[in-house]
Amino acid sequence: MITLVEWLRPWEPSVPVFLACLLAAGLYVAGLMRGASPGFWPALSYFTGVGLMYAVTQTHYDYFSQYLFSAHRLQHLMLHHLGPFLVALAMPATVLAAGLPAAVRRLPQGPMAPLFRVLRVVYRMVQQPFIAGFLFVGFIYFWLTPDIHFDAMLSIDLYWFMNWTMAIDGLLFWWLIFERGGKGVTPRLSPGRRILLLALIMPPQIALGAYITFSGQNLFEIYDVCGRAFPIDPMLDQQIGGLITWIPAAMMSVVAAIIVLAFRLEKDHEKA
Repeated sequence: MITLVEWLRPWEPSVPVFLACLLAAGLYVAGLMRGASPGFWPALSYFTGVGLMYAVTQTHYDYFSQYLFSAHRLQHLMLHHLGPFLVALAMPATVLAAGLPAAVRRLPQGPMAPLFRVLRVVYRMVQQPFIAGFLFVGFIYFWLTPDIHFDAMLSIDLYWFMNWTMAIDGLLFWWLIFERGGKGVTPRLSPGRRILLLALIMPPQIALGAYITFSGQNLFEIYDVCGRAFPIDPMLDQQIGGLITWIPAAMMSVVAAIIVLAFRLEKDHEKA
């Protein structure tokens, strides 16, 4: 029986992941202490999102994600979908900016200005709707290509690279979807284009999840080579993982579309 302390202890500690989560939480707390007031629900959404991403990478859960296909798919659902979804839904930019030291906030106007201009160009490029949607679905397909997945689960460096790409891409995509703009700032996408983008990413995820679920062969043999976390039929493990890829991942688009519509109705109500 695993104790609570053992469960909370990282299975494969990652200093970069730990520091990223600590920085994300610390900056938000600093912003709150300096007077930013996002409200209870945005703050709860933000900390829940960061907490979920930490929990599936820096606790004993990571052991199951490395030795069970279904647990791995749940891990990526948290890293690529739900965790970033909740962080982006909180729209924390103002709070995080308030938490930054003044010297850091001045960097984009200082000697490092050219670097920040390049980063803004790259950011605008990857946030183009077609590219953002392609990357969002493409990373799922790429890392679930059986040969690539086999190599990623055998190499600790490639494993963490895989997790980082999923988390960063998820944050970028959901930020684009939930971006609300501000005073004098217009969001890049209209509500209609956001909902269209959400609709377009659903069929590929459904197709991949259905293929994995109903495949008659064991697609991910790495879990047989390394051994599963506990005795479970390989095909059942694969089917559960396929269903996670299929249903909850695709349903996130529906939930997001409802939220985007609610944002639009709220804005129309404010104008009335």
